[in-house]
Amino acid sequence: MKRLLKAGSVAAATVAILPAVAAYRAARAVFGPGRAFPGWSQAFALVPGTTGAYLRRAFYARVLPRCGADSWIGFAAILSHPTAVIGRGVYVGPFCSLGDVTLEDDVLLGSHVSVVNGSAQHGTDRFDVPVRDQPGVWPRVTIGRDTWVGDRAVVMADVGAHCVIGAGAVVTNPVPDYAVAVGIPARVVRYRPAPPGAGVAVAAAR
Repeated sequence: MKRLLKAGSVAAATVAILPAVAAYRAARAVFGPGRAFPGWSQAFALVPGTTGAYLRRAFYARVLPRCGADSWIGFAAILSHPTAVIGRGVYVGPFCSLGDVTLEDDVLLGSHVSVVNGSAQHGTDRFDVPVRDQPGVWPRVTIGRDTWVGDRAVVMADVGAHCVIGAGAVVTNPVPDYAVAVGIPARVVRYRPAPPGAGVAVAAAR
């Protein structure tokens, strides 16, 4: 019965978002995806409860490169780039902010987590040009499979698979697989035990 109810909810959400998908695609054709996408993300972010989560997943599954089955995107979570990739079984907590990112399967993000594209999005060397007009770099950020990121963390660099990022941590440098990283800036404090067969790769990362 639970499976049938879930399937029915998915189907209802899919039907409900079709007009929004059509409107987004029309706006994308006129303004480009970078300008058309954020407003729709913000609108769907404000739908509360389980209904909102189903509607968001249904919408993103049709406009992003990938939004996997059983993913859950919480209330007021904002996606700012139409190139974001959300894997299967991903959980994005309330009030998260995601840039041009890849969240691989089974990633968990606590509430108020920000995943941003590096720490040099604006140049700061010149004083005759406003910071907003100085060129920066925007590297895509990937969070690896089965990684848990605690509440209010800020992730600016790639995080490997099977990691734990502590609440409030600020990740400024890549974090290797199986690492537990905490603090500002985040530092690896230990490694989770790797399963048999992963030892060589983990040893190389350390």
